Amino acid sequence: MSRSKFNVSSDKNRRTYNGIVFDSELEMKYYRDVLLPAVECGEIVEYELQKKYELQSKFKKDNKTIRAIDYIADFYIKYSSGEEVAIDIKGMPDSVAKLKRKMFWYKYPDINYKWICYSKIDGGWCDYEYVNQQRAIRKKNKDLKG
Repeated sequence: MSRSKFNVSSDKNRRTYNGIVFDSELEMKYYRDVLLPAVECGEIVEYELQKKYELQSKFKKDNKTIRAIDYIADFYIKYSSGEEVAIDIKGMPDSVAKLKRKMFWYKYPDINYKWICYSKIDGGWCDYEYVNQQRAIRKKNKDLKG
């Protein structure tokens, strides 16, 4: 079975749930195991998959049209409290993801933007920043012992 540069299986059956083909198995599992149960109990009142946000409008430069810069959130969620969250399931963010996150924070300050990942050692679904901190602590402790 082949995988993409983002380690995504080419076997779409492994990342399909309820007839929806997700970009990754992790996205599918988040949808199935976290989002849908929260919808069923009423915690989440609205959601959207692959919601598009414009970070910078298209413009003209030297008679050429420069395309808009868009960001597509894996999940848009609105909670019963009214809080809106854009979620991206992350393994390892690249420089483009980091730049788009800054642009998102600037353009949409009222929407909570989170990177979520799955880390068994850290308790399952966690904020990426938390997992990154825990990994650094484990590395530091390992280096001190070694």
